Amino acid sequence: MSGEMTGGERPAMPPVRLPSEAELARDALAAPLFARAARLASWAGDGGADATGGSGGKGVPVGAGGELLAPQMKEAVAHLGLSEDEDGAAHTDQAWHLAVDTGLLEVEEDGDEDEGGTAGSAESGAARTLTEEPVGFARPGEELAQLRGGGSPLDVLEIWQGGLESVLADAAAPSFEDLVGDLDAVTDEDGKIDPDAIDLDDLDWNPEEEADFLDGALANLYLLTATDQAVSAGAMVPLPVLAASMIVPDDMEEPTDEVLEAVSAAMMRLDEQFRMLAPTGLVEYRPVDEALTEESDEDTELPEQLDDEDVSRYGMVKLTPLGVHGVRTRIKEAGIEAPAVGDLAGAGGAELLGALSEYTEENARAEIESWLAARTPLEAARELLGAAHGMDEHAPSRRLACQQALSLLGREAEPALRDVLEDRELGGLARVWLVEHGADDVPQPDQEMVFWLTVDTIAAQLATAGEAAELRGLVQGLVDQHTGFFDKAWRVDHPATAEVLEAMGRVHPDRQTAKEARKAAFKARSRLEA
Repeated sequence: MSGEMTGGERPAMPPVRLPSEAELARDALAAPLFARAARLASWAGDGGADATGGSGGKGVPVGAGGELLAPQMKEAVAHLGLSEDEDGAAHTDQAWHLAVDTGLLEVEEDGDEDEGGTAGSAESGAARTLTEEPVGFARPGEELAQLRGGGSPLDVLEIWQGGLESVLADAAAPSFEDLVGDLDAVTDEDGKIDPDAIDLDDLDWNPEEEADFLDGALANLYLLTATDQAVSAGAMVPLPVLAASMIVPDDMEEPTDEVLEAVSAAMMRLDEQFRMLAPTGLVEYRPVDEALTEESDEDTELPEQLDDEDVSRYGMVKLTPLGVHGVRTRIKEAGIEAPAVGDLAGAGGAELLGALSEYTEENARAEIESWLAARTPLEAARELLGAAHGMDEHAPSRRLACQQALSLLGREAEPALRDVLEDRELGGLARVWLVEHGADDVPQPDQEMVFWLTVDTIAAQLATAGEAAELRGLVQGLVDQHTGFFDKAWRVDHPATAEVLEAMGRVHPDRQTAKEARKAAFKARSRLEA
């Protein structure tokens, strides 16, 4: 991705879940644009040249920029089965250039062998292209052999990634018409572009800004895939939502008309770019309904409200698993930490528990299962319990993650849980685990342990989920179950007691109970300061 790291900072993205390299490589090979590029590269070496131009085995004749000439283009379109497609030539041209850009095809100029030179100047090459005379030949490159079984899945992914970079650059660049505006003003009497009529200083295009815009959209999609349970499970993101995430300030409650116009413009810009990117396999994309733009020549304006039936008309997008891999590769190359589920399989228990709060529920379970697979249940339980100890501000979150991990272990782990029954920090969660797993002779916790575990649990909820709706139900249930709850709770010897009681005062719906919670919080804070 564009941009550079500054200072000593190393930002990090949330973890994502990825298929195996073999599965990703299969997806890359099946991506429409990539598959066509490979077919064209094979065609160039399997007689395509002789069938289209009698080149004597040199390869497929090409123009100055490595492009197919008209006779060869017609045969290439037919080879891909796109002759009946009105966009067949465009699709073929894109695939051909991708093959050249990725090394699936090698282009060699047809030099004058008697003089040992190459194919003349750029001007003469351009002139030959206009007369449809070849200036060189294209033949299969070394990378094609890697796709045909000679390379590893990683080799395939590296070739695909190189092609993706090429398409991303094209997607971030405006069309020539968008760039110059009035085409009539830059064409001569024969309808050809007049380079002298183009004032480069007046072109409204900032390549870095355009690349940053697309990078920002892909980064936001990546974040949603990593953090939103529905998107992680495969749900598509409405294009207006993605555009708004890039334009609307976080602290803006009601977008202004100017901001909404900017969102609409960004949405249409992304629509064009995602249409180009979808054939690479990077994204799955449902384009903006063309009827929305055909009604007028003006930019599409978003309505104030979008219902479920209409939202898909404004475009829907998601990263494919291959796309997650591709964006993650670019993020890492930009110097940003981008972990994947399974990275912690060999880590210590403390590192595992400290990281799980950044995971979605599904990804956390997968990470834990990967970690547990490398250990016996008993040794895993002992390592997790040891890592869950502590009175620092992150300790409650570690203990909550420890409970989550321990829930995946069977009765083989029981000895480790019984070893900590009298531990003040772990005895409560150990009792809960033993009861849930049907263990016998589980001692009842005393009141001090019950209240300590309560405060610790709420502290962990606050740290990981904030004051979510679930917290209100938890608080109401606790207060209802224990008479004089706050009179006992403020005495709990836990570093987060005051913070927890203050939060309970904010979320409890009953005003009198909320007032009691705030008073208890004041007492707890005063006790700590004494």
